Amino acid sequence: MVKRSRIIAFFLIVLLFAGLLGGTTDSIVKKINLGLDLQGGFEVLYKVEPAIKGQKITKDVLNNTVKALDKRVNALGVNEPSIQIEGKDRIRVQLAGVKNQDEARKMLSTEANISFRDVNDKKMMDGTDLVQGSAKQSFDEAGNPDVVLKLKDRSKFKNVTKKILDMAPNNQLIIWMDFKEGKDSYKAEVAKKNPRFLSNPSVSQVLNTDSVQITGNFTVEEAQNLASLLKAGALPVKMKEEYSTSVGAKFGQHSLNTTVTAGIIGVIVIFLFMIGYYRLPGVIATITLMIYIYLTLLIFHLIHGVLTLPGIAALVLGVGMAVDANIITYERIKEEIRVGRTIKSAFHAGNKSSFIAIFDANITTILAAAVLFVYGNSSVKGFATMLIISILLSFLTAVYGARIFLSFWVNSNVLKNKPGWFGVNRKHIHNLADNIDTHDLSTHFDKFDFVKHRKIFYSIAIGLTVLGIIFLAIFRLNLSIDFSKGSRLQIMAKQPLTEQQIKSDLQTLHLTPEDIVLGGSKNQVGVVRFKDDFSKQKEEQVKSYFDNKYGNHTTSLSKVSPTVGKELAKNAIISLIIAAIGIIIYVSIRFEWRMGLAAIVSLLHDAFLIVAFFSITRLEVDLTFIAAVLTIVGYSINDTIVTFDRIRDNMKSKGRLKTTEDIANIVNAGIRQTLTRSINTVLTVVITAVALLIFGSESIRNFSIALLVGLIMGCYSSIFIAAQLWFDLKNKELKKKGTLKTVKEKRKWSDEPQV
Repeated sequence: MVKRSRIIAFFLIVLLFAGLLGGTTDSIVKKINLGLDLQGGFEVLYKVEPAIKGQKITKDVLNNTVKALDKRVNALGVNEPSIQIEGKDRIRVQLAGVKNQDEARKMLSTEANISFRDVNDKKMMDGTDLVQGSAKQSFDEAGNPDVVLKLKDRSKFKNVTKKILDMAPNNQLIIWMDFKEGKDSYKAEVAKKNPRFLSNPSVSQVLNTDSVQITGNFTVEEAQNLASLLKAGALPVKMKEEYSTSVGAKFGQHSLNTTVTAGIIGVIVIFLFMIGYYRLPGVIATITLMIYIYLTLLIFHLIHGVLTLPGIAALVLGVGMAVDANIITYERIKEEIRVGRTIKSAFHAGNKSSFIAIFDANITTILAAAVLFVYGNSSVKGFATMLIISILLSFLTAVYGARIFLSFWVNSNVLKNKPGWFGVNRKHIHNLADNIDTHDLSTHFDKFDFVKHRKIFYSIAIGLTVLGIIFLAIFRLNLSIDFSKGSRLQIMAKQPLTEQQIKSDLQTLHLTPEDIVLGGSKNQVGVVRFKDDFSKQKEEQVKSYFDNKYGNHTTSLSKVSPTVGKELAKNAIISLIIAAIGIIIYVSIRFEWRMGLAAIVSLLHDAFLIVAFFSITRLEVDLTFIAAVLTIVGYSINDTIVTFDRIRDNMKSKGRLKTTEDIANIVNAGIRQTLTRSINTVLTVVITAVALLIFGSESIRNFSIALLVGLIMGCYSSIFIAAQLWFDLKNKELKKKGTLKTVKEKRKWSDEPQV
């Protein structure tokens, strides 16, 4: 009897979710904090150094510096600024959406010490004579913007003005900000229009007051910024820039639009594939995936996460990986239907048998993402955060959400005797009376003997690895400034750019590039790398030149010191080592150490070949490359775990392994039975990687290429290397124990009769 109430309940719940998503998604998306690579802004990593001899950089000193910087940032009106202490002597400042980046940068780095001097450059008073927090922007009698300060001791100011009067006719009180002894005289500074010069009022009488008015050719904004700086107080330390990146607002908006477009295209193609291949379960997967995307964005908003370009890539990639859980479950359900079970019985059995494989695969991927979070820099942390959230939510929606939705249909009896709704052909279904187990089902790949030809697969892997070592030794890696040092300029124009055109622009600026790369759909994006990092003045000049020529806020500029580059490279290596150790420990506990070792060997094979590919193609290796490698590590182990889970399952059903042939049959069966799932899963993730590569931002182009190459390598190692390595290790174990009997027969292992 058909229970229509369950179908009605399904549609009501879907409509409820559709209304919720339609009514709140736009609001949530608009409230999510965007990183500086998506809305413009800048990021600076400062090394904190002593301001005076003998000063020690302690935790308290760093905290005080952060407080001073925070006050200055608040004066800029930046939403959701990020100021974080890193290590023992570094502070990272991220200001997304700030309009006047140059002014903000000056405001952050200057010590903001004010001094009052005579014409002979003798200091009469300094910032210590001011009442803390008293500075404010005001207007003089003529209506011009000025800054008003309050003094601690009016008698001291009285004596200062008296001394200035005695120096007539040069009775000027020179007011400086951040002036240092040993510099040029004030007249030379004024002639150079140095911004440290504030004002030089003439003193006409002795002033017995505790209020000082600083006048000058200020705009209202300049006067407000000066007052805010003085109110925040002097920094207790010196700060040296070790890394910085500046992104124009239009450049960021372009990156956001292109990457979101790429994500939408990738997700739509995945939806169509799932519906076409898995029918009704594919429709259910599409619904749960939309809920998964919504929940991911909602949680990211609730935890006040900052969405970056790599973060969007992680979300899109997460969709492809979330499909994996659906595919594993649906393939198991299809197997249960093929052995003759009813739809309802197959549904429950398939969900039960797929749970452990999904759980193990997700845990190993989270391990890689957690390592990324701990050792990655700010943008990589954002990628890792989004990836972890994606994995957790995909597990909930794909495992539990999809089961609940599909159960409405299964338990309604509408699907009774309708295996076609699950993509199963009736002629492939056996009778339950035949007592056929899912482990005995034939597959499309029964003609392939994956174990017998393992030495060929090993040879291919070893050959590629040796070639990779040779090419790596000859060409080495084309390291970005993230891992070396220097500056990186990105230019976005409305019209196509040429290399000669950019060279001409750089000659005008007296700059010599190391290399120039054109990108974008019509070569409208130019990427230029320089060996040396720019001074602040040169940065401003370069940005101003290209903004004026190609449009305001269309450039992105980054620079890295050699110290930071070495540390990033060191952390990248540590990340890979820790991820590998964590995975082998987990796999050893959940399965056995031989499977863990086999999995790690295949992972190292994948990771190295990605590195070798980048060496041969001379593609730039940057921070997102490391994120891509670790993502592939997580994905590849995910794929391998599913195969090992099926091998373990087959071992339980077959009993004790007595011969080499037994082990070979177990391995071949495990690979064959999971191969459809492996192909479909890699296909869905490849779809997202290709979409990101073709339609995504130029900034994550190399990330997308690394993903694509890694997916192909990971699929190869999971199918042709990992399980075969376990076969050899298992053979040695049983031979050592003396429990293995070698059966010499003419027939191939793959010729074992299949039902």
